Amino acid sequence: MFHLTTLTVRSYECDSSGHVNHAVYVNYLEHARLQFLRASGFDYPGLVAAGFNTVIARLIIAYRAPAFAGDELSIATEPVSTKRLSGVFRQIIRRGPDLIAEADVHWGVVDQRGRPARPPAAFDLRSLMP
Repeated sequence: MFHLTTLTVRSYECDSSGHVNHAVYVNYLEHARLQFLRASGFDYPGLVAAGFNTVIARLIIAYRAPAFAGDELSIATEPVSTKRLSGVFRQIIRRGPDLIAEADVHWGVVDQRGRPARPPAAFDLRSLMP
């Protein structure tokens, strides 16, 4: 499954150089992943209510071009690997045809103690793969 999220850069997300601060992209990526899960029909609030959560284990971002206040960005999100307890999302941020950033987001499922855990079958994240 592939999902596209759009957003507009807000002025307070920019640094003193006038472009989006590098750390803000992490928020953009998380927002787009949650939109992906919602669009795919995955019950993320149900996963949390069942005592599980997902955590980011590794985040690799390549910044290609700056984005500025008022820019309309699109974030493509697609799972490239999904196992029972972990997986990888590939995310690409664009402003029109311009590549702004690309990221590989490695995640895992944990229980309430923060330890890797297998969620109930109703929350099998492998269902995200086409």
